[in-house]
Amino acid sequence: MAATLEPEEPAPGTRQRGEERTPAAPAGLQRGPERGERGAAAEPELRVLLTPLGAGWRLPQKRLLGTGGRAPAGKRLCPEHGPAQHPPPAGNGLAGLGDPDSDGSEAGDSAPDGCSQLSAYERKRLKNITENAKFFAALKLHEVSARLHQIATKRQSHVTKRAKPKKAEDDTVRRRSMRLQRVDPLGVPVPEAPAQPEAETPRPRVPDGPLPMVPEDQVENSQLTEDLLATWRRISEVKANDTEKRVCDMERYQDSLNRMVLTEANIKKVVRYRVCSMAIHPSESIIFLAAGDTSGQVGLWNVDCQSEEGTRVFVPHNFPVRCMHFSPFSPTQLLSLSDDVLRCADVTRAVFDEVCRNEEESFSSFDFLEDGASTAVVGHWDGRVAVVDRRTPGTSAELSADIGFQRTRTVHVHPVNKQYFIAAGSVDVCIYDVRCLKSKGNKPVSSLQGHTKSVASAYFSPVTGSRVVTVCADDKLRVYDTTSLSSTAPVLSTVRHNNNTGRWLSRFRAVWDPKQEQCFVVGSMARPRQIEVFQDTGKLLHTFCNMDCLGSVCSINAVHPSRNILVGGNSSGRLHVFKE
Repeated sequence: MAATLEPEEPAPGTRQRGEERTPAAPAGLQRGPERGERGAAAEPELRVLLTPLGAGWRLPQKRLLGTGGRAPAGKRLCPEHGPAQHPPPAGNGLAGLGDPDSDGSEAGDSAPDGCSQLSAYERKRLKNITENAKFFAALKLHEVSARLHQIATKRQSHVTKRAKPKKAEDDTVRRRSMRLQRVDPLGVPVPEAPAQPEAETPRPRVPDGPLPMVPEDQVENSQLTEDLLATWRRISEVKANDTEKRVCDMERYQDSLNRMVLTEANIKKVVRYRVCSMAIHPSESIIFLAAGDTSGQVGLWNVDCQSEEGTRVFVPHNFPVRCMHFSPFSPTQLLSLSDDVLRCADVTRAVFDEVCRNEEESFSSFDFLEDGASTAVVGHWDGRVAVVDRRTPGTSAELSADIGFQRTRTVHVHPVNKQYFIAAGSVDVCIYDVRCLKSKGNKPVSSLQGHTKSVASAYFSPVTGSRVVTVCADDKLRVYDTTSLSSTAPVLSTVRHNNNTGRWLSRFRAVWDPKQEQCFVVGSMARPRQIEVFQDTGKLLHTFCNMDCLGSVCSINAVHPSRNILVGGNSSGRLHVFKE
């Protein structure tokens, strides 16, 4: 293999001198004919024949010969080792010549033999090239590459592809179980599975204004609905006997709790989705229940009617039904509250009336300010409270007050002094006087301190209001003494209780038993699933459980005002009735 190097064109006067300085080519290198031997038109060239070299031989390096102010006579190949072919004459001016770009070495430094005529820069360059060549030779890259190639070749030689078996032309019929053939073990064909229901279409929005009391799945008037509403009207005409309420002692009360049981007949799916609120009719003859869910449904259930005719579902709301109460003055009315509207279901007129509407500030809860149920205090999720009077025309609130809360979850009116109400929200639990409410700058009458996380509920005790029970996200139930309504209510007892219900369950609310001033009921996350009854001292008095019938968490609970009846609602819309 031959390579051609074209030297720079020397000046005419220095051509002969440059040729004299050119060293003799080493063995294996052949020069081309001299310029005089080639024609005048031929360009000067140096032909180099590349041959395999021995282990001890190094390639010659190309150098530039500096000649002061004169042009170089030509390029010269200088071997790394060996004597110089033509030593430079003395006094040629090259000795001691320095390069301003060099690293400071002197021109008189030692240089390889035959390269003493090079400048300091050229000598440093040759030294770097030599060191780099030694470094790469020490790495032995060619040997490693050859070894890797040999290993890869051996591995590939051992790899053999397995021949794919030829698919049989006549495949045998696969055996199928009787289950896949939809045949039971006796050989009787199993009926086809029912077709899967299509995706539910969005429910139309409930219009504003009064709504007829017509069930959701009823196209026209139904006699069954009329019978249920007639039962509601009939039991509301009888006044509840209030003489024997709340008079039993603790021992008799605990005995009555032990007699209350749950059966399969007293479990019913009343609403479609998770129960958010619940109310029990005060009738002593028939157990009549109402429940609201997260979709805005309100379900009615006559527990004494064991057939499917005992339940009906209405849709008076577009949002979750947060709170509901039967009117204490007229049980023919059921008031229910969702995020945007407070409605009154009047069974005598079979209509859902609008009491208050506010689509800008969402409602959270409400309670009646007097026994006639004409006025109510309503809590908002943004922390405000409002006073509503049902006797005034329109659907707006009479007063909206900022009490300084970030949000208000529950409000509850004092059972004796109706001018006081308690509000619970994010960490804050305070008692206010409704007579002193104003738009801004409201100060509480009493504060219930000690909560470190959000409070789910706070309710007065049913007879005297001298106790308040709260449920907090810090996994504690607290009972406060509100007898004197001092500026800071003292804590009577604290109960460690798992209140972490998570995303898919309604938050626990501890409610007092109307028949017993000292006891309250709350749901539980414990297993087996149960509903717990505590005393105001923090003592666990009783647990309602039934491993065969109660298999879910009942977050929302309600107690009958005069009978030994407890109702628990779960996240699937079912109500569980414990009774004697």
